[in-house]
Amino acid sequence: MKNIIDISSSGKVVSVRGSVVDIQFDMHLPTINTVLHAGDHEQIIIEVQEQRDAHHVRGIALTPTQGLTRGMVVETYGKQLSVPVGKSIIGRMFDVFGNTIDQGKALSSDVEWRNIHQLPPSLAERSTKSEIFLTGIKAIDVLVPLERGGKAGLFGGAGVGKTVLLTEMIHNMVGHNKGVSMFCGIGERCREGQELYHDMKAAGVLDNMVMMFGQMNEPPGARFRVGHAALTMAEYFRDDEHRDVLLLIDNIFRFIQAGMEVSGLMGQMPSRLGYQPTMGTELAKLEERIANTVAGAITSIQAVYVPADDLTDPAAVHTFAHLSASIVLSRKKASEGLYPAIDLLQSSSKMATPGIIGERHYNLAQEIRHTLAQYEELKDIIAMLGLEQLSVDDRNLVNRARRLERFLTQPFFTTEQFSGMKGKEVALDDALNGCERILADEFKDLPESAFYMIGVIDEAKEKGDIANTKKN
Repeated sequence: MKNIIDISSSGKVVSVRGSVVDIQFDMHLPTINTVLHAGDHEQIIIEVQEQRDAHHVRGIALTPTQGLTRGMVVETYGKQLSVPVGKSIIGRMFDVFGNTIDQGKALSSDVEWRNIHQLPPSLAERSTKSEIFLTGIKAIDVLVPLERGGKAGLFGGAGVGKTVLLTEMIHNMVGHNKGVSMFCGIGERCREGQELYHDMKAAGVLDNMVMMFGQMNEPPGARFRVGHAALTMAEYFRDDEHRDVLLLIDNIFRFIQAGMEVSGLMGQMPSRLGYQPTMGTELAKLEERIANTVAGAITSIQAVYVPADDLTDPAAVHTFAHLSASIVLSRKKASEGLYPAIDLLQSSSKMATPGIIGERHYNLAQEIRHTLAQYEELKDIIAMLGLEQLSVDDRNLVNRARRLERFLTQPFFTTEQFSGMKGKEVALDDALNGCERILADEFKDLPESAFYMIGVIDEAKEKGDIANTKKN
């Protein structure tokens, strides 16, 4: 999409209400999404949202509006918001305007800039091939396989490990993937962005990564556009360089929330629970650009904050519609210390069919789910009457389920400094092999603790032997 017009024109500020600014133009009324500049060094940036009449536009400020007054001159060059693209952006950290915020050297003046408002790939350009995207995390690869070029959601309330899981995936992907990782922080904590940057630098994976942040202290307009800006950068690597891109968004709910703030400021009538009436359209505009094309794939993993842990919230429901896999994080699992705290029965993937993952993997995943579901049903009986009152078959089932739950935990590379445990990445075959052997009761004599926070199944034997030696 090219810049709409390239005509300089100026207007003047009529009113300022928080982030909402009305501007009068006597000629050349700017089009929707055109960027306007005001202030001493054009530091106040406004995006046109609405044409009020033949001479007035209403815009939303993407920067703080301190110093903006009535009658102030506003300039426009007829351009939309744009960001830099190209090889030179790898390893750098940006804000929504394409400025580097990592205190590194400035980008060269000949770098290419592209509009953040792009159309999604046409149906003819899209690839219809279904491929699995391996993460090296047992619980995900076995029970919730991700799709290459698909969208996966990490659903959970505050503090259940969404960001940790995202950073672990970056670590694992960059290690064995020729692609580029793109991290997009929308409305999250500044501290997390700072820590992530230094962690990735220390891990040596920054050379294959681009970061963009619109933090929670920024105006809603900037938070609302940072997702589009990050996607423009990701699309360059997919379409121009034919590389696979892993796009991590933390947090897509904050994008919806920023849209809700913008909508409220613009005076639109809210819909259910105060969300903007255009939420479905706005989310689709962003999500439909994430696609698997003939040139390459953008695989997206998105953290989704669930308000009050309610999965029927409109934000969660609308996001669900776009995803090929949903990973639901559970506060109960986190409180039991079972990390990653994935609720394996609520999580699901459209990839988990025999035609895509194969008969053996599919049957094994179904058996694991069945075992865990039966254990869930027996929990009430165990709580009231105790484990001894169960039949022998049920007791064996409970033992298998508890061992599976612990085997599907995993020490992460990104938490080594907190847990003191060395991170493990597990191949899919090793994970399937371990689950198969647990279900066959091969390790029923080993204590449950031997399966907790290990990589491959053989480590359980070693842990069990050490425990027995200590006992004796």
